[in-house]
Amino acid sequence: MFKVKDWMSTPVQSLKENDSLFDARELMDRYRIRHVPIVDMQGNYVGLTSHRDMLSATISQLADLDQETQREIDAGIPLREIMSTQTATLAPDDSIREAAETLLNNKFGCMPVLEGSELVGILTEADFLKLTINLMEALNEND
Repeated sequence: MFKVKDWMSTPVQSLKENDSLFDARELMDRYRIRHVPIVDMQGNYVGLTSHRDMLSATISQLADLDQETQREIDAGIPLREIMSTQTATLAPDDSIREAAETLLNNKFGCMPVLEGSELVGILTEADFLKLTINLMEALNEND
C-alpha cells in the first residue's frame, strides 16, 4: 500500500507567521507554487496560506496602484492575519488512498504532512499527477 511519505513533496517551502504577504507572493512566484505552509518561530506548523488567500487580502487591481505601492501594502500584512489555521493535515504513514479521498471530497489543493507538529512535507495535486503517471507507466510495461 502506498503511503503519503512515498509521494509527498520535500523539502517544503514554508514561511513564518510573522512574514508578510509580500514574502508569500515572492516565494510563490519563485517556486511556482500555490500553497505555503506557515510555521511558528520554533518551526511548528500553524497554518496554510494559498494563492486564493492572497487574492482575498490584496487590494483589487482595479484600484490602479503602482507596483511599489502594492509591494508596500503587501509588506505590511503579516501572514498570521490571512492564513488558514483550521486545515486538514496528514502523517507520513497515512494511506495515499485516504489522502486522495480527503483532497477530492473537500476540494483541497494540498495537505501539509506533519510528524507531531513538525512540518515534514506537503502533498499536492501535482504529487497525485506524478503518482498517476507512474501507475500508467507500470500498466504499459505489463501490456
